[in-house]
Amino acid sequence: MVQYVSVEEAVSMIQSGDRIFSHGSACTPNLLIDELARQSSRLKGVEFVSITQQGNVEVAKPQYKASFYINSLFVSTPVRDAVNSDRGDFVPVFLSEIPTLFKKGLLPIDVAMVTVSPPDQHGYCTLGTSVDVARSAVDTAKIIIAQVNPRMPRTHGDGMIHYSKIHKMVWHEEELLTVDYGAKVGEEELLIGKNVAELIDDRSTLQMGIGTIPDAVLKCLHNHKDLGVHTEMISDGIVDLVVNDVINNKYKGTHSNRTITSFAFGTRKLYDYIDDNPSFAFMDVEHVNYPINIMKNKNMVAINSAIEIDLTGQVCADSIGTFQFSGIGGQMDFMRGAALSEGGKPIIAISSRTKKGVPRIVPFLKPGAGVVTTRGHIHYVVTEFGTAYLYGKSLRQRAKALIDISHPDDREMLEKATFERFKSL
Repeated sequence: MVQYVSVEEAVSMIQSGDRIFSHGSACTPNLLIDELARQSSRLKGVEFVSITQQGNVEVAKPQYKASFYINSLFVSTPVRDAVNSDRGDFVPVFLSEIPTLFKKGLLPIDVAMVTVSPPDQHGYCTLGTSVDVARSAVDTAKIIIAQVNPRMPRTHGDGMIHYSKIHKMVWHEEELLTVDYGAKVGEEELLIGKNVAELIDDRSTLQMGIGTIPDAVLKCLHNHKDLGVHTEMISDGIVDLVVNDVINNKYKGTHSNRTITSFAFGTRKLYDYIDDNPSFAFMDVEHVNYPINIMKNKNMVAINSAIEIDLTGQVCADSIGTFQFSGIGGQMDFMRGAALSEGGKPIIAISSRTKKGVPRIVPFLKPGAGVVTTRGHIHYVVTEFGTAYLYGKSLRQRAKALIDISHPDDREMLEKATFERFKSL
């Protein structure tokens, strides 16, 4: 029989020195996190491990430094300041390999705090919108504490967990955290989306990264046919394409007839659509992001973004100089998987400048910047000004191709830097 307890009782199981895993994205268990902060006076040296936290995340604030250390595997806004201070740190790791850290005891989890859908008639909850690395966290954690939210979609795939495996369950109904990437798509993003869409053939299989540009690409695909999806995350832009049979997953090569993902983050429209929808499979990121599984899809197209790219093709996607902004995530998992796919296309799609007018195509990455996609892995780079194909090109050829798709006001600067470096254009 299912028994629910108070949030105070559930969180009281956490002790000083524990390493806690916190569920991410729309599943961020902020009720449990808030209570953890309230009990901070009795706790010391608690390590808080997570990816993509959303919402308040109270324990990441400076006043809780004595109690909590924020160790992020993929940095998001609520923990960014902590990670870039003496209150936290960042682990550079491919998203596909995070489960290995848990399973091999390199980052053993004492307590997993998760948000789940209510038990069904068989007693099974699901990890809802975020199976990703949470599957391995609950499989390896000594203690599981669950925030049970009836607003959480029941998802199919690897996210099932029987209520009897959960040590403490807290009933808490609230609306899920949301983001509307589509509403942020402007004219510039649509130009990028159109340029990317021109590279996508019918019957291709898609992976979309996080942000407005992937949603802009989806807006430009309504005249395509028989597309498939094998991706680490989905957002609202996918729904209309599935409803209109643009995405039907018929010709993927693996997991046919199903949209494969590891997590979803969007608006209520998306959450309602995936609820108990058997055409979506939410799977362990260890499987979804494994390059060999990705390459089994024919015409695999990986669409990811970046912070900046240098003239030789080195891609920084996780930091602004030494400031840790996000993480490695699944970019390289999919860039490599798409490159190995028959007919595959790995794409980096960026605006030529930031909203503040800072160039994204630069002579050199900022000092301390992290290289996520190496110049040996890069194939296509797309901006609002066109497409550069870099694979097999020399350093000088790459520089010229990237200058051609840079912002017009940056080209003279880039040409000068190219001449200084290579003594020719």
